[in-house]
Amino acid sequence: MRRNSPQHPDRRPVRRLVWSGTLAAVLVASAVAIPSYGSRGGTLLAKYDATKAAVLEALPHTDPPGAAPHNHNDPATKNSLSRASDTGPETQDPTTAAEKKANAAYVAAERQTADPRLTTTPVMAPRALHPETRYAMANGCYSLTPDSEPLFFKPTKLGTYLLYDKARKFVSAAGGKADAPSTDTEWKAVQHGDRITFTSGKTALKQGGTSDFLLTRTTGCTAYPEAQIDIDGDPTAGVTPYQEVRGYVDAHTHGMAFEFLGGDVHCGKPWDKYGAPYALVDCPDHTYTGGYGSVLEAALSGRPSHDPVGWPTFKDWPAPESLTHEGTYYRWLERSWRGGQRIFVNLLVENNQLCQIYPIKHNSCDDMDSIRLQAKDMYKMQDYIDAQFGGPGKGFYRIVTNPFQARKVINAGKMAVIMGIETSRPFGCTYKHLPGGDVPACDIASIDKQLDQVRAMGVRQMELVNKFDNALSGIAGDNGEVGAVVNSANFMETGSYWDMQHCEPADPEAHDHNQVAAPDISAGQQDALFGAVGELFGSLNLGALPIYPPPDHCNSRGLTTLGEHTIKALAQRHMIFDPDHMSVKARNSALDEIEAMKYPGIVSSHSWSTPDAYPRIYRAGGFITPYAGDSTGFVAKWREHVGWADHRYYWGIGYGADMNGLGAQGDPRGTDVADPVTYPFTGMGGVTVRQQHAGKRVYDINADGVAQYGLYPDWIQDLTKVAGTSKPGDGAAILEDMSRGAEAYLQMWERATGIAPDSCRNPELRQPVRVVEGRIHDGMSTRAVMETVGQPYTRLGDHYTFCARTGQDDDVRMQVTFDRAGEVTALRRVG
Repeated sequence: MRRNSPQHPDRRPVRRLVWSGTLAAVLVASAVAIPSYGSRGGTLLAKYDATKAAVLEALPHTDPPGAAPHNHNDPATKNSLSRASDTGPETQDPTTAAEKKANAAYVAAERQTADPRLTTTPVMAPRALHPETRYAMANGCYSLTPDSEPLFFKPTKLGTYLLYDKARKFVSAAGGKADAPSTDTEWKAVQHGDRITFTSGKTALKQGGTSDFLLTRTTGCTAYPEAQIDIDGDPTAGVTPYQEVRGYVDAHTHGMAFEFLGGDVHCGKPWDKYGAPYALVDCPDHTYTGGYGSVLEAALSGRPSHDPVGWPTFKDWPAPESLTHEGTYYRWLERSWRGGQRIFVNLLVENNQLCQIYPIKHNSCDDMDSIRLQAKDMYKMQDYIDAQFGGPGKGFYRIVTNPFQARKVINAGKMAVIMGIETSRPFGCTYKHLPGGDVPACDIASIDKQLDQVRAMGVRQMELVNKFDNALSGIAGDNGEVGAVVNSANFMETGSYWDMQHCEPADPEAHDHNQVAAPDISAGQQDALFGAVGELFGSLNLGALPIYPPPDHCNSRGLTTLGEHTIKALAQRHMIFDPDHMSVKARNSALDEIEAMKYPGIVSSHSWSTPDAYPRIYRAGGFITPYAGDSTGFVAKWREHVGWADHRYYWGIGYGADMNGLGAQGDPRGTDVADPVTYPFTGMGGVTVRQQHAGKRVYDINADGVAQYGLYPDWIQDLTKVAGTSKPGDGAAILEDMSRGAEAYLQMWERATGIAPDSCRNPELRQPVRVVEGRIHDGMSTRAVMETVGQPYTRLGDHYTFCARTGQDDDVRMQVTFDRAGEVTALRRVG
């Protein structure tokens, strides 16, 4: 069977070829008039360039008093404190200078608390001379018989392998050797005691007169081609399964985006059973036309073409600004794990209207159909990674559904993967604007039913909106040129444009995105891929957009009664609510609901909330991961967030990468800066991080930026350079805060399950010593202890500490000791 690869491109329907040929003709014609990639000329790519400046100047325009001269069309918003509104140098927020100083002092004190003791765990278990299970040959070199050639066993799924020889050929059921993998070269292993048999379809593998093999570990194999990790050293783990964790957290990435928008917008995928040479390939319409059929990539980058070859050269992609190519290949995700990442929130994503607009597709455009498909893909990827690591449960990628499970996974040295949703029509909850009023397409019963369904699938984190107003909430809207296009798609979806009204918020940033009507999309703008789809395929003949009043703009559509119900329903199910992308009006109402319920399960995952909301999220006991973006921009955002920290909760911070089609990644600072990242460097837990190789490509964070997900350990190292150079000591400080991110996320999630905050940071929660002594007894689990007395102040090794009180002393330290299984063995006063 032929597969999509550099040697055997997938033969998609004729419809796709017709489109690619047509688009190629347009772009080739443009290329004749464009002397260099940097120029924006031709037809499709720059049809608005001639009028854009004049239109923008003509629009009513008001800057905040005292604002420095700036360009509201600047695409570099990925480094803004808030992606949900315009920002400027005079940024204000509700926190006073004195409060910021006190909060920063609290964070500094948190950094001085005792760190948990860590150990390391092997990436893979040591190989025995003869494999002990049918999974254990994964990516190893074995001979079938004492006299046979060495073969490299590349898993295609659990218990099934490609047998790859020294000459780079495959053992085939069709006879002899094959030059490329196919179903004829996939061999299923079946174990019989210490012997293993192999079959491909109905064909049994025979060699040396036998089909029953005692495999023996050997040397001399040619390894199957794969992206390298280039990190030496074993990953860190806890000394107990229940202690405090260390590690980085990304609370917002789209690892299954290859399925969204019909499945043909995104090129490449995070895994393929035949590995990197087959997963990291361009889309057929890009490949067949030599890169000139890549209309979306061209529209986003301003370049009429790109080199369509991915593996093994990667000349033009992946790259920080390439929004149509795969960035989260599993080996790149593995590198980030090896470099210290311990939580990965994968958001299932879809946009029904833009999917329908895009002319090439093979998947359903229904939001919930796509979300169910992507959820299944996550479990398939988990199985595939398990196959690469030697069997079920062996891989680093572990899907978790509660914080207690996640803690055990991280303390075992693996990465906890949390499933989330970010889509424009969750549960089908769109609406139609009709003369008699808005008619929602969902009701309370359908929301509850589908919320139960997605929770059963494993979903634990969720946004209510993304690109369009829906029956739950108004949205912040996109600004600039992307906004003009997506606003038109909003009309196609709902029958109404965004109802943006003039507002004058007390905080200059506490408004929704200001609107213009001159589409000209580039990759640096927020979620530019959505705008490009609408511009190129759905809005070439759009009607006139509304004439909005002078900025600032606030969406008059807020949180609906259905939206209020959904937030309460999330809390009842202990699911994490993300208020990003909501209109200011809706988000304020949502935070009112959160505060009224005293519900701490809230995360702002990628800077699509406004600065007035961030302190409220921290005060609620929530967690925030600013959008990653450039290292310089992230350091500035980190410093702001330190000033919002709440002293009642454990402090840590993470990032929202938003990788895979929805957000441009961090650009390089350059190789000539005074403080570049130097290779090799020491990563978390003492690992040695070298420059990463993928095929023939060697990556350098200084020159390439965050070209793909495997470079996030390098980006974190760059944060330490930027922070430390601008303020001595801040390099170590930001690294400490980032490494505490996984623990901070888990503690937020624990509180969402109903566990009270720790009583040392919250003195009013301290119970009398005699009550604590009466409630905690031998044999209780760590969870039962926390449900009794709240979160511990410290979780170091085999003991937790809490605070209690007596009539004479309101600060009595109590220590609970557990055995290896996490059951209480002792309780005593320690201070």
